[in-house]
Amino acid sequence: MQKYLEPLIKSFKENADPITAEPMAKYMKNLFPYLGIKTPIRKELFKDFIKENGMPELSDLKQITLELWDLPEREFQYTAIGLLKKFVKNWDEDFIDLFEQLIVNKSWWDSVDGIASWLVGEHFKWFPHQRDEYIKRWMKSDDKWLQRTCILFQLHYKDKTDVMLLGRIIMSLHTSKKFFIQKAIGWALREYSKTDAEAVKNFVENNELANLSKREAYKWLKNQGKI
Repeated sequence: MQKYLEPLIKSFKENADPITAEPMAKYMKNLFPYLGIKTPIRKELFKDFIKENGMPELSDLKQITLELWDLPEREFQYTAIGLLKKFVKNWDEDFIDLFEQLIVNKSWWDSVDGIASWLVGEHFKWFPHQRDEYIKRWMKSDDKWLQRTCILFQLHYKDKTDVMLLGRIIMSLHTSKKFFIQKAIGWALREYSKTDAEAVKNFVENNELANLSKREAYKWLKNQGKI
């Protein structure tokens, strides 16, 4: 274990709240134990830790990330994602393999969605030559979390969205019976509808999508009275 992490682990454990931890774990289907540190408190503790200990060296970042990921309590995985976000301008192209490793380990929507939109999405902006290679491989995998990442990595791209790519990804997965795939399709379309409402309406109307995907795709448009 990196000595760098020892004060953070100590701080988190000192602020653990077993009463809060129980419903937090239940909300995540009891897949992971929790310390019971709510998000605002966790972020403040992390901020204090960085203020006291500084940022890690880039050369240590991957190892520190993996050590946080190996710790049992879920708050440490959230912290690992937050730490990686702080290095967005310093990644090299090899970090995509780390992101893939995180996606397929301790997988659930709460970690995968952040990795997809905050890490993978940013990475492909910095290293666009890697995008098609990884998307192709992840789409061919039978891993729903890698496929969900393909759907969601452009979530914050707005008018920079590669709509042709998004459409191809959706139509490659539109017959999937997996809840997390159908939900992601709708979410990606809903988010893009804020940029181009007509494009999303036309896409949904002219393609066969699961009912869940359609409902999710139309949520924002309905709330805005656009359909």
